[in-house]
Amino acid sequence: MENNNGDFRKRIINDYDKNIALDKKDIRTENVYSNNKVVSLVFISLLLDLLAFTMILPLLPSLLDYYDKEEGDKATLYSALLNAVKRFQTMTGAPDRFASVLFGGALGSMYSFLQFLTSPIVGSLSDAYGRKPLLFICLVGIALSHGLWRYASSFSLFVLARFIGGLSKANVSLSMAIVTDVSNEKNRAKGMALIGLAFSVGFILGPLAGAWFAKNNDHSSGMWGERPAQYALFLSLANVILVTFFIPETLAKEKRAPLSLSLSKGLDYVSPWHLVKFSAVKNLTEHQNKVLYKLGLIYFTYLFIYSGLEFTLTFLTHHTFKYTAMQQGKMFLVIGVIMSLLQGGAARRLGARGAVTAARLALALTPLSFLCVALAAVPRPILMAPIGWLWAGLVLFALSTAFAVSCMTSMAAAQAPEESRGAVLGTVRSLGALARAAGPLIASTVYWCYGASVTYTIGAIILIIPAVMLFRLRT
Repeated sequence: MENNNGDFRKRIINDYDKNIALDKKDIRTENVYSNNKVVSLVFISLLLDLLAFTMILPLLPSLLDYYDKEEGDKATLYSALLNAVKRFQTMTGAPDRFASVLFGGALGSMYSFLQFLTSPIVGSLSDAYGRKPLLFICLVGIALSHGLWRYASSFSLFVLARFIGGLSKANVSLSMAIVTDVSNEKNRAKGMALIGLAFSVGFILGPLAGAWFAKNNDHSSGMWGERPAQYALFLSLANVILVTFFIPETLAKEKRAPLSLSLSKGLDYVSPWHLVKFSAVKNLTEHQNKVLYKLGLIYFTYLFIYSGLEFTLTFLTHHTFKYTAMQQGKMFLVIGVIMSLLQGGAARRLGARGAVTAARLALALTPLSFLCVALAAVPRPILMAPIGWLWAGLVLFALSTAFAVSCMTSMAAAQAPEESRGAVLGTVRSLGALARAAGPLIASTVYWCYGASVTYTIGAIILIIPAVMLFRLRT
C-alpha cells in the first residue's frame, strides 16, 4: 500500500514537471512568434520610410533645373550654393554637365552630416526613455520634411525640408536597436539582414515610383515634384500610424539607463575621435570597448572610401561609357536585385559566427570590385573589354555590399550591453553618416584631378586596410 502511494506521488510530481515544461515551451514559442512579428513590423516601417526617402533621387537634376530657372539670377540661397559648387568644379576641372550631380552630392553630404550629429544622441535618449517615443518623434519629423517639400516652390523651403529630414533620420539606428532588443545571438544577423533587404527594395522601387509620379505630375500645380512629395508624405504618415498603434516598446523600464548630459558628454556625441572610441556609451567592459573601437575604425574607413567610389560611379558610366540616365537606372536596378536576393536568402540564415565570416569576405571582395572598375576606366585593359571589367566589378560590388554593413552592424550589436544598445547602434550609424558626408567630396576631387583609373586603384588599395583589420579582429 505504501509503495502504491509512493508511485502515485511520483506520477503526480512527474506530471506536474511535464506541465511546467510544456508551459515554459509554450511561453518561449509565444515569445519567438511575438519577436518575429516585431521584426516584421520594423521591416515594413523601414520599407515605408525608404520608399518615401528614395522618391526624390531621380528628380534631383530636374528639381535643380527648376530652381536654377526660378532663382539662378537672384541673390538667393540657391545662387550662393551654386557659386560654391562652381568654384569646386573649376578647382577640380569637372565638366559643366556634371554641375547638377555635384550640387546633388553637396545636398546629400549635408543630409548625411545632420544624421552624424543626431544619431548617437537619439540612440542614447532611447536607452533612457525607450525606443518608441524617439522613433515616433523621428517619423513625425520625416513626415514634416516631406510635407514641406510638397510646398517647396522656393529653394530655401526645399533646403529646410531636407534639413529637417536629415535631423530626423535617426529612425534607422532606432529600428536596428529594436531588432537587437528582440533578437539573440542566433538570429540577430537575420534581423540585420532584413534591415538591409528593406534598403535594397526601397532603393529599387522608390526611385522608379518617384520618376513615375513625376512623369504623371500636373505641371501646372508645381514643377518641384509636388505629386511625388505628396505620395512620400502619405507613406510617412502611414509609417507614423504603424509605429503608434502596432509596434510595441521593446526596452523594458528596468533595463533603461539613466541619462546624464553635460558639455563634455555633448562633445562625446559629435567628436569623430570620441565616436570611434564609443566614449558616450556606458557600461562597456574593457573587452567590449576594445572590440567596438576597432570595429568603429574599420566601419568608418570602409564607408569613407566605399561611399566616395560609389558616388563617382555615375561619372564613370556617363563620361566613359556614355550611359544615359535610364541606363544608369537599370544598372543600379541590377545591383539592387542581386543584393535583395542575397539579403532575403543567404544573409537571413547567418548566425553570430556566420555574420563575422560574411563581413570578412565582403570586405575582402570590395577592393577587388573597385580594382575591376579601375580596369574598366583604362582604354585597353588586359583580358576583357572595359565593359566586361565594369560589370565584373559591379557584380562583386553588389555581392560585397549585400553583407558588409548589415553584418558589421550585427557584430557591433553583439558587443552592446542591453541598456546601451541604442547608444552603440546610434554611434555606428553616426560614423557611417560622417563617412558618407565626407567620402563623396574627397573622391570627386581625386576623380576630376587625377582620373577614374587612379581614383579606383587608390581606393581599392586603401580598402585592403579595413579588410585586414577585420580579419585580425577577435570578438
